[in-house]
Amino acid sequence: MSDVQQRIHETVTNNPVVLYMKGDARFPQCGFSAAVVQVLKLCGVTDFVTVNVLADEEIRQGVKEYANWPTIPQLYIKGEFIGGCDIVKEMYQSGELQPLLADIAKP
Repeated sequence: MSDVQQRIHETVTNNPVVLYMKGDARFPQCGFSAAVVQVLKLCGVTDFVTVNVLADEEIRQGVKEYANWPTIPQLYIKGEFIGGCDIVKEMYQSGELQPLLADIAKP
């Protein structure tokens, strides 16, 4: 495992919710990233790690290889890759996402 892959692995396994995105939760720099942040907040998750892929080219490429997923944002819950914006929104609308976040969400 390369150094960047190791860094990504440590980040996603050491934090309950990690979002690789453009920008950060306070200032998303793309609509897709902003949408995933909004879904997390709707689920009651306010404390999560964001990694700004625009700040680190190695991470931006490395996370695509890590998950074998070509786009950003990428959401990880409890070390597991969930998906990008469309998948996260679909899971939220169908009710599949909320149980994954139930023990992390703040009432």
